[in-house]
Formats: sequence, structure tokens, C-alpha cells
Amino acid sequence: MSEQRTTRLAPSPTGALHMGNARTFLANWALARRGGWRIVLRIEDLDTPRTKPGADAAAVEDLGWLGLDWDAGPTRQMADLSPYRDALDRLRSAGLIYPCRCTRRDIEQAASAPHADAHELRYPGTCRPAPDDLSHAADAGRRDAPIAWRLIVPDGEIAFNDGFHGPQRVNVQREVGDFVVATKASLPAYQLAVVVDDARQGVTDVVRGDDLLGSTGRQLLLYHLLGLGPPPRYTHLPLVVGEDGRRLAKRHGDTRLATYRDAGVSADRVVGLLAFWSGVVPAREPMSADEFRDRFDLTRLPPAPAVFTAADHAWLTDR
Repeated sequence: MSEQRTTRLAPSPTGALHMGNARTFLANWALARRGGWRIVLRIEDLDTPRTKPGADAAAVEDLGWLGLDWDAGPTRQMADLSPYRDALDRLRSAGLIYPCRCTRRDIEQAASAPHADAHELRYPGTCRPAPDDLSHAADAGRRDAPIAWRLIVPDGEIAFNDGFHGPQRVNVQREVGDFVVATKASLPAYQLAVVVDDARQGVTDVVRGDDLLGSTGRQLLLYHLLGLGPPPRYTHLPLVVGEDGRRLAKRHGDTRLATYRDAGVSADRVVGLLAFWSGVVPAREPMSADEFRDRFDLTRLPPAPAVFTAADHAWLTDR
């Protein structure tokens, strides 16, 4: 019996879905429906300090308005933390994680902590215990709070083949060092949570923005250390950026789907613009999600980021 391929749509309720989110979700959905994959809708709501009230329901409404559907969910990570705690217990029992009290400022001030990218610093190993001290460190972590937990990351390359970017090799230790798997708020960190969720939900295909390409090595490492079986296939799609070349944000104005919907813009017009950006059509034209599904070809997706221009906005709102 052949494997049931499964993907997930995983919005985070830290803000409203914008045009960049929409293109990634639409492409993911189109690949799934064309390929006969199962789709799980998962609300990734663990980043509680940044969660916006009502954003989860708004994301579900936006996806449905575009014409997307799914086979299971929505599930919410905060509804049951026990799977993540079980994974942490397994890592702790195996001596693979240790408590860390470092702040971001501590890491910034460390001479051996160059930037991994615009948002992330390489952890210099300040709290990493000697191998003989791991069991003692774990006990200390249980007694004292607040602490984060970091994974002991080996120095070596991880290779994988991305469905869009092709062969990749990454040395997680050299890029980010020992990374956080549980936060000082006693919540699972993103890298651990998505691995646990993908494994238990049977996800075989992850399609997401290429801002997360650098996370894949960390997630593959966790799959291996937790013994979770074959990891998913990963496909990372180019982002949508503003005319300044930076990915869409408030500085580019209001690009939220809900704003265009409330202004009377049709879903077909939004999908039509996403299709233009995705190489489906040579010019902007209204299109349904079903038509996009039938015509989308990953091999024709431009490798450069899509640019949301003033002309695009004008076409959307020209009724």
C-alpha cells in the first residue's frame, strides 16, 4: 500500500495573513490537491507573547475566502502541550539538552557570536556543560527557573534535497550553535514543536517560504535524535517582497487579505495576482483557486522573490 502523502497549512496567529502568506499557502494547497495529498490545517500558536486575539479565526476565514480547503483541523498547538514535553523528556534523559540562562544581550556581547542572519545569533556555548556534567546540569535545570533548554548540536554537515532550491548542505553548529528547544516560558520552541507536530500528524511534505530554509537542518537533526522515522520532503518557495526588496511588512503599507476583502476586492482578483507572480499567467487576470490549482507548475515559479508593486495594488483595487 503506497504512502499517504500529507502536507500542512500552518498559519501563526501573530498577525493577519498578507499577500506573501497567501501565495505560499495557495501554492502549497495547489501542489497538494493536484497530487492527491491530504491537507492538515494547524494553528501554530506557541508564540504567546506575540499572539493577536482573533488572529487564528481570521486566518481560517482568509484561507477559506481564497478558495482553499483542508481535510483535518484546525488543530492548535496550545491545546495539548504533552507531546512536546514528552519529546523534551526523551532528549533530557538521553543527555542531549542542557539548561541555559543566557539572555540575547549575553550572546550579543560574546566575542565568538557572529550573526547567523538578520534575526539570529550563533550561540557560543556559554552554558554548555562538559559531557561528564550533563546529568548534573539536567537536575539543576529542574530545580531552578526560569531557564531555556538547548540541544547539544554536533559539528558536522547535514545534507538534504530541497524541492525547489535543490541540494543543500548545512552545518548547524557552525551557523547557529546549540539552539533552543524549550523557552524560558516553559514552552516548546518552534524548531522542536514543528518536528513533533509534523511527525505525529503524518506530514510527508512541507511547503513553506524560503525564509525557513535555514531551519531545515535543525529540524532534520531533531527528527534523527528523537527517532521519529523518515523526515518530510521540504520545498521552500521564494517570498513576496516590497519594492525596496525587503519581505512584506507594515512598512509596505496594509497588504492584509482582510483589508482587500473588506474593500470589496474579489478573491479571484487576489488569486489572479498571485498567479501572475507565480508564472502561471503572463499578465494579471482574475482566476479562481481551482483554476490556479489546475495551471500551477512549480518548475515555472520564478526563482527570485515576487515584488508587490504599486501597479499590483492599483490593479487589485481597480474595479
